[in-house]
Amino acid sequence: MFYKLAARNVRRSFRDYGVYLLTLTFGVCLFYTFNSIDGQGAMVYLAKSNNPVVGAILMMIDIFSVFVTVVLACLILYANRFLLRRRKRELGTYLLLGLSQGQVSWLLFLETGIVGLVSLAAGLGLGLLASQGMSALTLSMFSIQVEAFSLVFSWKAVGKTVLYFGLIFLLVMVFSGAEVSRARLIDLLQGQRRNETLKQRSLAAAVVQLVLGVLCLLAAYAILMLFGMAVAVAVLPICIPMLTLGTVGTLLIFKSLSGFVLKFAQGHPRFYYNNLNLFTLRQWISRVHTTYLSQTVICILLLLAIGITASSVGLNSTIENMTDNESPVDITLRNNVGMYDTEEEGLLDFDALLQAAGFDVESRLSGRALVSAYYNDPDVTGDWQAGTVLTQSDYNTLMAFLGREAVTLAPGESRLVEPERALVNGSLANTLLVVEDGVAEQLDTGCQLWAANYSGEPQAAEQELLAVVRPLQENRSIWVDSRLIAYEDLMGSKIMVLFLGMYLGFTFLLAAAAVLALQQLSQAADNTGRYAILRRLGAEEKLVARSATHQVALAFLLPLGLALIHSMVGMKAANDIIAQVGRVDSVHSSMVTAFVLVLVYGGYFLATALACRRMTRNP
Repeated sequence: MFYKLAARNVRRSFRDYGVYLLTLTFGVCLFYTFNSIDGQGAMVYLAKSNNPVVGAILMMIDIFSVFVTVVLACLILYANRFLLRRRKRELGTYLLLGLSQGQVSWLLFLETGIVGLVSLAAGLGLGLLASQGMSALTLSMFSIQVEAFSLVFSWKAVGKTVLYFGLIFLLVMVFSGAEVSRARLIDLLQGQRRNETLKQRSLAAAVVQLVLGVLCLLAAYAILMLFGMAVAVAVLPICIPMLTLGTVGTLLIFKSLSGFVLKFAQGHPRFYYNNLNLFTLRQWISRVHTTYLSQTVICILLLLAIGITASSVGLNSTIENMTDNESPVDITLRNNVGMYDTEEEGLLDFDALLQAAGFDVESRLSGRALVSAYYNDPDVTGDWQAGTVLTQSDYNTLMAFLGREAVTLAPGESRLVEPERALVNGSLANTLLVVEDGVAEQLDTGCQLWAANYSGEPQAAEQELLAVVRPLQENRSIWVDSRLIAYEDLMGSKIMVLFLGMYLGFTFLLAAAAVLALQQLSQAADNTGRYAILRRLGAEEKLVARSATHQVALAFLLPLGLALIHSMVGMKAANDIIAQVGRVDSVHSSMVTAFVLVLVYGGYFLATALACRRMTRNP
């Protein structure tokens, strides 16, 4: 009997409070997705290359998972407490019918177990798809071609997810049983919440609070922009006042709404008395007056979610731009001629050597260039700034290979060149001096530089080329600088920034959206009697449903709006730091962040609005 009753209660609860199951499922999906990265394409590729950053990424994910578990545990306990509060009359009825408190606790234990099994199954299934999407996302962010990896179900991540969420559900069971065992029958039967009285506040006090809140926020913004993100966050004497002013300003703005918005609406009778606007505003403002603290916390959570997600995506774009600047060609071979006794002994014909070793330079390479770099002798060149010298013909050969503009020197002229980007991988990134060809005869050769771009698939061409070059390195000082090697080194940094940033961003966003949704569901459940009165007074069904939707929209959009303003200022300061090392792709990071917001926050808003509209039809 208890099993059937528990199953029926779960079905009925999910019909009205599906946001609870949605939160549990999203939490499991999020946890599994980021703990299964060891089987995702980019990580598998790095592991095959024995990249040491793999261990660091997995360790950081484990550390962050503990923090995420604590956040999700608090969120699930809050959601379960909300469900118990709504079911107090039902639980009291069970006691009134003769069930003992132990039996009621066992019933809640069974219900929690069913909820846990359903959410784990749904979350793991969704997490399997999400992990593949995350794998495709990370692979698409790299300019190298990684072979496709099959669908992988990480049993290690499954075990960790089941363990962590099993502990959370066990904690939920303990708290649920303790709350029922402590409750008195009269308290359970009278569990319906009392109407909250809307305290009228003076307009002057509300305006003063609003002005003070705006001034506090402006002061916090000024500190951030004046000192910069790095100093404002790292230096406590600056960080603490900035965070305090920002938090107090946000709190004052939300607190002022209960007196400011209502007075403003009452000053416009056509709007205030149109349809059910009067009822909608007073219901919403009555909750704002008592929940401005939670609204402040939700706004800060949204700020963290938006800022962390956008910064992680933007920083990844900057890292890739840095790699393109430092590695403009596919591969560079540097022969250090200056280490040999004579130049004739050190000079190499790379094309002939590669061709003789079986590497077809004509078919496997789309272009190549061989130049010589010389040590600068100020007594010969007359220039004391440059460290490397190139002849005009070699420089123009290199420029033609790179598709850049050549130089023309007048007789006896030399030109100092400071390239914005590296000319070849790992070399010629500093100040160069371009001289006439005849001047080089008086200078010592420093090195030969052979640069090339692959034709066709780069990984296979590079493996074939390196197999030919390695024997040459045993007897000569030949250094290899490859774009693929540079990308592999940066892939770990990109993955760490992206994964950890999105992990925290999704967690904060999920927490903010779930808390808001549960608050609105609680309010909608309290308002069912009021909606029935509105119908008896003649209100149309569509107006009642619209009123419920408008209340949900106000609750979701106001914290989001203020969080967007905060994040715009914060991202401006963060981008100023990122721009010092590379170009910031603000459009791409904004689009990704907007997609995440629409997917998670918009999904919760839609689910909450539909649930609240359905509650308005309850008797």
